[in-house]
Amino acid sequence: MLRLQQRVKIERVNVLGVGISVLNLKTAVAAIEEAVKNRAKGYICVTGVHGVMEAQESPAFRRVLNSAFLNTPDGMPMVWLGKLRGHGTMSRVYGPDLMQDVFEWSRQSGCSHFFYGGQAGVAGELKAKVEAGYPGIAVRGFHSPPFRPLNEEEAAAFTAEIDRLRPDIIWVGLSTPKQEKFIAEYLPKLNTTLMIGVGAAFDFYTGRTRQAPRWIQRSGFEWLYRLCQEPRRLWKRYLKNNPVFVLKIIGQLTGLKRYSID
Repeated sequence: MLRLQQRVKIERVNVLGVGISVLNLKTAVAAIEEAVKNRAKGYICVTGVHGVMEAQESPAFRRVLNSAFLNTPDGMPMVWLGKLRGHGTMSRVYGPDLMQDVFEWSRQSGCSHFFYGGQAGVAGELKAKVEAGYPGIAVRGFHSPPFRPLNEEEAAAFTAEIDRLRPDIIWVGLSTPKQEKFIAEYLPKLNTTLMIGVGAAFDFYTGRTRQAPRWIQRSGFEWLYRLCQEPRRLWKRYLKNNPVFVLKIIGQLTGLKRYSID
C-alpha cells in the first residue's frame, strides 16, 4: 500500500493519530483513476469522527486506516481540521458522492465494479439502479454477505467469484470498523485493484435511508439528522463519541497531547 501512496503523493492531516488524506472530490477521483489505470492494488477508507474514535480504542484498527491508499475526509470536522492546517482546497469526500463521480468516469473508461454488503437485497437493488442511471457501465456482480465473518467455505466461494469476474473496484457497504477490517484482510486475496468502504452509502443510494439535505451536511450536523432517523442504533455512537472527540482535538491542537501516525 505504501508504494501506491507514494506514487500518488497525497499529503495527510494527523487527526488523533489517524492520517486523513488531503483531498477533495476531484482529486480523490483522479487518484482512483490512476490506481485503476496502473492496476495498483490498494484500499480506500471513507473516514469521519466515528472511524477516528474507533481507532482510539484499537491500535490495530488505527493501523488499518493508516495503511489505506486513501483515507478520505468524510465529515466536516475532518475538513475543518485540514483547513486549519493550511489545506485550503480540502473538502468533504462523501461516500455517495464519490460513488456517483466514479460511476460517471467509468462509463467512458470501462472500469468495472462489484458491490459487497448491505442487508438482503440491497446490493442487487444498487446494481440495478447504477446500471439504469449510468448506461453502459460495467457492474460485474454483487454479494450480500451474512452478518458475521465469512466461514472458510463462504470465503473460498467469494474469492473464486471475484477471480472469475475480475472487477476493477469492489465497493463494500458494511459498518465501521467491520468494513475496513474486511477490506484490509481480503484485498491481498482477491483479483481486483481497489476496495472502497463506503458504509451506509448503499442504503442512501438505493433510497432505503434518507440523506441529510446539503445545507445540513455542510453545517457539520449531519450526525444529528442521522441520530433523529435511527436513535436506537446510533445514540451511543454520537452522544458518546462526539464530545470525547472535541476534547481530544482540543488537547491535540493545544499541544497537551501528541499523536503519531503509525
